[in-house]
Amino acid sequence: MKPTMRMCNGDEDYWRIRPFLREVFLLNDRRQVTWEVARWDYWRWPGVEGWGDGPLEEKVALWELPDGKIVAVLNAEGKGEAYLQVHPHWRTPELEEEMIEAAETHLTLTGDDGRCMLGVWVHDQDALRQGILARRGYARDGTAEHQHRLDLSAPVPDRTVSDRTVPDRPVAEGFTVRSLGNVDELPARAWFSWKAFNPDEPEEAYKALGWEWYLEIQRCPLYRRDLDIVAVAPNGDLAAFTTVWFDDVARTAYFEPVGTYTPYQRRGLAKAVMAEGLRRVKRLGATLAYVAGESPAANALYDAMMGPAYMRTERWAKAW
Repeated sequence: MKPTMRMCNGDEDYWRIRPFLREVFLLNDRRQVTWEVARWDYWRWPGVEGWGDGPLEEKVALWELPDGKIVAVLNAEGKGEAYLQVHPHWRTPELEEEMIEAAETHLTLTGDDGRCMLGVWVHDQDALRQGILARRGYARDGTAEHQHRLDLSAPVPDRTVSDRTVPDRPVAEGFTVRSLGNVDELPARAWFSWKAFNPDEPEEAYKALGWEWYLEIQRCPLYRRDLDIVAVAPNGDLAAFTTVWFDDVARTAYFEPVGTYTPYQRRGLAKAVMAEGLRRVKRLGATLAYVAGESPAANALYDAMMGPAYMRTERWAKAW
């Protein structure tokens, strides 16, 4: 049976794709060669609804068998980016080629000069997809996500730990670590999060965005306010933060995002909120925790908290 492609029909398919991603993730031994459900949700809600990454009907394609079973999904994340989610039992060179052709049709970014641009993300050991992309004129552009993970069911050697698995990271004097507050604290949470990742942007850019996009984060099915963790400065600033997405089916925890407001960096606050998040999800039953980083500074933090990257996902790009 040959799967056939169609474009996403919106929320009905969004909910069907979630169990597909869980199935594939578990079949791949919980390795991040495809997206976790948490990342799919995060893109769907703040990405599509709050940041203009959609609509789903134009940015997602499905490949199905005659009985309706999903065997592959192609989706964007941002403009000019393509991610391929493929069931390992149905993965073939023909399907990969068809998905990349579809990405070139539906997910490209067109520049002011009329040239099309596309980036396709590939696991660094995926020789099949790399070979297809190379033949089609793509090349690595030097961008990579380093995937880190921590086994929460086994002791961690050579670390000072409170329960033999979670790193013990004390909080800087005068700071406290706690869960995010109620809706009255959302404007501050949105502001400090935006400023941590956009330190050089003018405030006018934030005012145009507003804080309401944080409501879309809280719409994600896996969102829990007790896992939205902040480090609070003596003056009340939300100095550092992380949101942890616990999947009780896969028994995994995914950290996204992790950040520190610039004036409070280099005080161990990001480590403190991550350590608290790890303790909380372990109590909930998580056996693996994940985080991904691109910058050297982020990966140094994640090396310290979860160990060296166990795999990388690289961006292959083409312009035509």
